[in-house]
Amino acid sequence: MSGQLKDIADELAEVLWRERTVYRDRAGGVVIRGEHVRRWISLAPAGGRGEVLVRAGRLLDGGTTAPARSEAIVPLAAGTAELAATCRRLLAETAADATARVPDPSSAGRSGRPRRSGRSGKPRPRGRHTGFGSWVVLACVAGMVALYLHSAGVFGG
Repeated sequence: MSGQLKDIADELAEVLWRERTVYRDRAGGVVIRGEHVRRWISLAPAGGRGEVLVRAGRLLDGGTTAPARSEAIVPLAAGTAELAATCRRLLAETAADATARVPDPSSAGRSGRPRRSGRSGKPRPRGRHTGFGSWVVLACVAGMVALYLHSAGVFGG
């Protein structure tokens, strides 16, 4: 099955992208990387005989792969054309998912991060700060220790 997947992946890679890298992964599947489109496709044996699990995802900065965004099971008997159509659909879903997660520039602050609604524009103080609740807890603990020491006769009474 592994040799058959490699042959299918080579054919599929020629149909999908002009620039690609095809290699085997640790799990016994085959990965097709399209560096110029920043996407990847993997083919792995599926649960049933004669079926292949097709997964698609993005390539991150530095060349690492993001987890798969979409997947489908395709029968191997379907042929390269149907397999390529499924891959294109999965790649389109991956691209649509990636653009949906990009923040709107008009809602971003100077840092480029999206603004959170319901927060004031006042920045949070930096560094260590003991809040009111922490002081209350400390006062209660100190009071309990003093009460224990007083009842034990430590203060000479």
